[in-house]
Amino acid sequence: MTSSPVLRTPITEDLLAGAVDVEHTDRGLLPHRLPSWTRAQWFDGQGPGAQLAMAEAQPAGVRLAFRTAATVVELDAVRTTVAYVGVPARPDGSYDLLVDGRPFAAATSTGGDRIHVDMTTGEADVETGPAGTMTFTGLPDSTKDVEIWLPYNERIELVELRTDAPVEPAHRDGRVWVHHGSSISQGSNAAGPADTWAATAARAAGVELVNLGFSGSMMLDPFVARTLRDTPADVLSLEVGINLVNSDAMRVRTFTPALHGFLDTVRDGHPDTPLTLVSPLYCPIHEDTPGPGAFDVEALREGVVRFAAAGDPADVRAGKLTLRVIRDQLRDLVDRRADPNLFLVDGLDLYGESDHAEFPLPDALHPGAESHRIIGQRFADRVLSGR
Repeated sequence: MTSSPVLRTPITEDLLAGAVDVEHTDRGLLPHRLPSWTRAQWFDGQGPGAQLAMAEAQPAGVRLAFRTAATVVELDAVRTTVAYVGVPARPDGSYDLLVDGRPFAAATSTGGDRIHVDMTTGEADVETGPAGTMTFTGLPDSTKDVEIWLPYNERIELVELRTDAPVEPAHRDGRVWVHHGSSISQGSNAAGPADTWAATAARAAGVELVNLGFSGSMMLDPFVARTLRDTPADVLSLEVGINLVNSDAMRVRTFTPALHGFLDTVRDGHPDTPLTLVSPLYCPIHEDTPGPGAFDVEALREGVVRFAAAGDPADVRAGKLTLRVIRDQLRDLVDRRADPNLFLVDGLDLYGESDHAEFPLPDALHPGAESHRIIGQRFADRVLSGR
C-alpha cells in the first residue's frame, strides 16, 4: 500500500448496503439478495434452481459504504465465476469506488474460483483459486463517504478491508427503493456495477437501492413476493416479462393470476407504498415470437454470444406469451386493480424501437452500456424523482 500504517477493519453487516442477508463462510462474508429461508424453496445444485442460486449470490447493487479520511483502500475478496463450455468467457467483474456519490476509480476482479459448466451434459467442475486484491489510491485526504460497488455478475466473498485511516459505517437515511427484475435489472452488459440502469437511476434520484434483479429468474416466485413484502421500502418496482417469455414458463391463463397473487402478497406488507410495474423493454427477437430463448448457434461458432427466439408466432393464439402480449396484459391488470398507488411504466418509453436503432442490443437480449445509462436516467425522471 503506502508507508502509512495499515488498518484492518473487519467486514461486518453494518458496512454493507443493498444486501438482504449475509452468510459467514470459511473465507469471508458472502452477501445474499434473498433471505436464507428462501433457499429451501428452490432446487440447488445443477437442478432447476441453480440459475437463481447463482444469481441471488451475485451482489448486484450491493456496496461497502463507509466514512473515512483514508487515501488508500484495499479490499480482498474471493470471487466465483461461471464458464460455459463452448461459450466465450465474460469479462472480469468490476469494483466501482465512489467518493461522496461520484465515480472515482474502478478495479477488476482477479483470482477466485471458477465453475465450468457443460450445458450438453449438465456436468460442472469447480476450479479453486486464491483471493484477489483490489487497490484504490489517491483518494482525497479529507473525511468523505466511500462506496465500493461489488460486481453484479460474480459471487463475492468479502475477506478483508484495509485502509490508511480509520473507517466507520456510513450514515444512511435516504429513501429506500426496492426493485425486482431480470438480468436486465441485475445489470447484464452494463459497464460496471455502479453503471447498471438500476444503480444509475438510484444515484440520479438520491435513493438507497436494494436490487432484487435475478438473471433468468424474474418468475413471479412466491418467496420473492414475501421477501418484497418483508423488506422496508419507500418505493417499489417490478420489471416484468422477459424471463417469462424467454423461459416459456407461463401462458396468458397462468400469468395474469400469478401476477395478481404476487402483488397481493407484496401489498400485505406495503399496502400504500408506491409500486411501479415496468413492462418489457424493446427486444426484437421476442416482440412477436414466444420462447423459449436459446443461444444463437451460428454466432457461437464465430465466438459471439447472441440470443434467438425458438418459439412459433402462431402459438400466440393458443396463449403463449410474447413481449407485446405481456404489455397488453399489464395495462389491463393495472386498470382492473384500481390501486391508486400502483403505476405502470411502458418499457418502450425507457428503451424503445428508436433507441434500438441507435444503440442495438449487443447480444439481441440485454441493453449495452450506453442504454443502461439512458434507461436509468429515464426511470429516475419518471418514477423515483416524483414518488
